[in-house]
Amino acid sequence: MSSPEYLQYHGLLLPSEAHSWESLEYAQHFSVEDTDVFAVTYPKSGTAWMQEILPLLLNGGDLTPIHTVVNWDRVPWLEEKRLAQIVDQLTSPRPMVTHLPYNLMPPSFYSSKAKAIYVMRNPKDTLVSSYYFHQMAAFLEDPGTFDEFMDKFLDGKVLFGKWTDHVKSWRRAELGDRIMFITYEEMVQDLPAALRRMSDFLCRNLSDEVIEKIAEHCTFKSMKANKMSNFSLVPKVYMDNEKSQFLRKGTAGDWKNHFSSEQVARFASVINKELEGESFSLPWSLE
Repeated sequence: MSSPEYLQYHGLLLPSEAHSWESLEYAQHFSVEDTDVFAVTYPKSGTAWMQEILPLLLNGGDLTPIHTVVNWDRVPWLEEKRLAQIVDQLTSPRPMVTHLPYNLMPPSFYSSKAKAIYVMRNPKDTLVSSYYFHQMAAFLEDPGTFDEFMDKFLDGKVLFGKWTDHVKSWRRAELGDRIMFITYEEMVQDLPAALRRMSDFLCRNLSDEVIEKIAEHCTFKSMKANKMSNFSLVPKVYMDNEKSQFLRKGTAGDWKNHFSSEQVARFASVINKELEGESFSLPWSLE
């Protein structure tokens, strides 16, 4: 492939491989339905996991979609080119994912009753995951050294801008009972409990047996073995799984294998300063 190209959209960097001005315009004019469900994430915070989970919660645990439809068509991105091509195949309630900050959602979202599940991940693990993703994705810039990439991350010169800006935009959203917040770490620690919370939020009256079945099929091991979910069907020219697996570890705390004590202090200082005065606190220590 030629050198990576990005779009600058409201100050955010988006890879042109998956986004276009037409797709962003389409997203802005998208007609959100009251029954739509959006999984909202900053990149590398559990998006593919939610693409596995949402259809199963919404269809009562029917495994057919996760074995017959690739995850990016099963639960498409609101802002990407692909949505316009497959939107007519989605059945209500329609599951979708988005990396957009709250202020860039389509106007119809705000006036609808559509629900959003915001998945937040320890930003140190998000950074590590993104670093490896940049190494294997040909449509993204080479990340350079880990230290260089950390500087870019903290400056917001990465996909979808600053992590803190993204989190703040959704934490400040006044959506009442239309939004649920959960962490990647909660999902790692007790997936059935996390699924139960999501199920209740989505008003799905699922039995414990169905919850357990969904949990079993949404483990990292199951997803990694499922070609419809592990991104192995993406041509090597775009994503080289030999350089780094798309589904790499699926764990919490891998940052400890990458950060020096100086980097931990620098990272925590920047993030904490940018979240000063916010009405919410982070569920992890950044020190």
